[in-house]
Amino acid sequence: MKKTYLVAFFFLMSFALPPKKIKVWLIGDSTMANKEVTEYPETGWGMAFPYFFDSTIVVDNRAKNGRSTKSFIEEGLWKAVTDNLTPGDYVFIQFGHNDEVPTKKTYTTEDEFRKYLTQYVNETRAHKAIPVLITPVARRKFDSSGRIVGTHKVYSEIVRSVAKDLNVPLIDLDKKSQALLQELGHEKSELLYNHLAPGEHPNYPAGKADDTHFNELGARRMAELVLHEIEELPIDLKKHVVKK
Repeated sequence: MKKTYLVAFFFLMSFALPPKKIKVWLIGDSTMANKEVTEYPETGWGMAFPYFFDSTIVVDNRAKNGRSTKSFIEEGLWKAVTDNLTPGDYVFIQFGHNDEVPTKKTYTTEDEFRKYLTQYVNETRAHKAIPVLITPVARRKFDSSGRIVGTHKVYSEIVRSVAKDLNVPLIDLDKKSQALLQELGHEKSELLYNHLAPGEHPNYPAGKADDTHFNELGARRMAELVLHEIEELPIDLKKHVVKK
């Protein structure tokens, strides 16, 4: 009889459920977002991000062009995430590009930016999910001496402050991407951004000189920076990173 039970046990074990999938949500702006075919070769770093994980990780990129911490909530984009959050999910939060520009309708004051970041963190935790804050990725801007110029100083510092105050894992992508651009220098760093000569690509017949958005190479390099920072954080997600 015992032998029969053992055979049945091992038979059932052979049909064991596969490992539970872990979802990583990305919320943010155009530097992270998926792109339409008509926008190529412009590429958000979130498009390259999923390929650095094993098969147990599912990346759901909800970042949208032109969004700020405020507009992402006002348009219902955040609710669409929270309605589907489950315990153990991760939420990577990267805003700032559109929050910090007073002439944009998506502008948020410094106090509002802090308030909305806090809301994202608290509501993520209320669903027993794990928030990760990310400073806005650098724009490509150099001074006359060839030194990289930071353009997110105030809003990046707010992200760092909220991360410290609320004990949230932080990826300082502003700092890391500035260091990468400085290493490459003014000329070589252009190769990471959506720079095109007239006639080079049918989506941009007049050419393009964009120092904010990446091409495929740039998106991959920024995703690599994020992955490297994940490996330094005290979160279990780093166990699922695979080397490419």
